[in-house]
Amino acid sequence: MRINELVADSVFFGMILSLAAYKVGFEIQKKYKKVFLNPLLISIVIIIGILTTAGIDYETYQQGAKYLSYFLTPVTVCLAVPLYKQLQVLKENVVAVMISIFLGCLAHAGILIAIAALFHMENQLLFSLMPKSITTAIALGVTNELGGIQGVTVIGVMIAGISGAVVGPSILKAVGVKEPIAQGLALGSASHAIGTSKAVELGEIQAAMSSLAIVVTGILTVVIVPWIASFI
Repeated sequence: MRINELVADSVFFGMILSLAAYKVGFEIQKKYKKVFLNPLLISIVIIIGILTTAGIDYETYQQGAKYLSYFLTPVTVCLAVPLYKQLQVLKENVVAVMISIFLGCLAHAGILIAIAALFHMENQLLFSLMPKSITTAIALGVTNELGGIQGVTVIGVMIAGISGAVVGPSILKAVGVKEPIAQGLALGSASHAIGTSKAVELGEIQAAMSSLAIVVTGILTVVIVPWIASFI
């Protein structure tokens, strides 16, 4: 309790802890070069471990960590830079790109509905998971519209992002997807910004297509998911 009170007096504790944990994760991945050693995943484990061990509650941590959210908008805007650099590639493949993202959204919804039917999942839980492959801000809006559970949506978005960044490239390699455009679209449409951070490591074309996929997938999900939900 004493530690929690001391930390509560530090406005930037959460932000410093988050940055330090991510730095540790980044250095670990840089040293061992293993796909499962994702910096974000490692930082989450470190932060949870420290908070649990020291008895620091989430609200106290969030007082400082929330300031990192202010950087999300400019960082998201920066994702347009690789897209601009590869604008010609997009123009040459715009039809294929749009069809791919659209079919990806339909496939995502179809798979979740099939899983829900197989495990007799309640509609509220299903609706909470359907927007999991888009950014948190948009996903929560869709969840509210459908009457889902925000906490479940946040967890779904986090798992979708981290799993895509960790195992996404390996899955693409295993199934023989070598085309940079296809790789970028897959990562961006399935794992939003976190997947895009991995696409940036793969190349400029992958980063550009992944950035585009984030935007288009978000828009299509807002339209498609409520429409599909109306029939359930």
